[in-house]
Amino acid sequence: MNNQAFVTLEEIEQARLAIAGTIRPTLLNASPSLEELLGVPVSLKLEHQQITGSFKLRGASNAIAGLSDEEKRRGVVAVSTGNHGRGLAHAARKAGVRCIVCMSKLVPQAKIDGIKAQGAEVRIIGNSQDEAQLEVDRLIEEDGMTMLPPFDHRAIIAGQGTLGLELLEQIGDVTTVLVPLSGGGLISGVAAAIKAKRPEVRIIGVSMERGAAMHACLEAGKPIQVEELATLADSLGGGIGLDNQLTFAMTRDLVDDVVLVSETEIAAAIRHIYWQERQIVEGSGSVGVAAMLAGKIKSAGPVAAILSGGNIDMKQHHRIISGEDVDVTQEDT
Repeated sequence: MNNQAFVTLEEIEQARLAIAGTIRPTLLNASPSLEELLGVPVSLKLEHQQITGSFKLRGASNAIAGLSDEEKRRGVVAVSTGNHGRGLAHAARKAGVRCIVCMSKLVPQAKIDGIKAQGAEVRIIGNSQDEAQLEVDRLIEEDGMTMLPPFDHRAIIAGQGTLGLELLEQIGDVTTVLVPLSGGGLISGVAAAIKAKRPEVRIIGVSMERGAAMHACLEAGKPIQVEELATLADSLGGGIGLDNQLTFAMTRDLVDDVVLVSETEIAAAIRHIYWQERQIVEGSGSVGVAAMLAGKIKSAGPVAAILSGGNIDMKQHHRIISGEDVDVTQEDT
């Protein structure tokens, strides 16, 4: 593994300027119910209200902005569990760039439809992101397209890091920040931004128990292959890549702790966020709240949790908030 230098605060600040006309700043809401539970102020960063329904638009917009004219002419391609593809499709359409998104059969139909609605071509390949990546590799080799990966890319990480800058401006006295953790693009960017300005702030990654790739890689001390499993936090699925260049090392060095939550805890968080916070958030965006509700977070001062995405299938959401035991894990057993 040949790690490049970490993404810097300067790169994140440049990204903020580059994407200012493409993304919208998102609100930070206080949560009285969670404050009562934790005994400290708790705020929720409403990034699920971003234009494409997730933080992914930040990184995708920054990456598109950095393409050469020739790269724009040839088009872009990516593998995605849904939200990156949606953000990339939106940014590419705004820039007049062709976009193909390759996805596995595990991705929910609602997310596939969302990407198609943004004007991108979708190709469903295999049962994992790694299998879908094979089609991406072919398009790069045969058509000369530029790959913009979901997380392990300087411009993508810098774009996601703008969320960290925004958060610090909204809650300067924050002590602990809870960040959904998958391939590490979001947490690497947010941690790089926050640690550069406030190194004492604790950054905690939160992932699901089923198929938490980055957590398994950190435990192993290196990128490893991790089986992708069905989960309510579907956007957190997929591996980090055996040749990971940036996010593994940045997560290892900048993140203070990683917490895992169960499917039952994720469902409880989706319900809480709807009934108590009046927000519709997908499983992957709910994991920080899940960790708080499960008593897995302790903090001496103010806590901020990033609600990273809201692109949930509304029929599934209705079943969950109505109290039904929605078990997506039966799909792969």
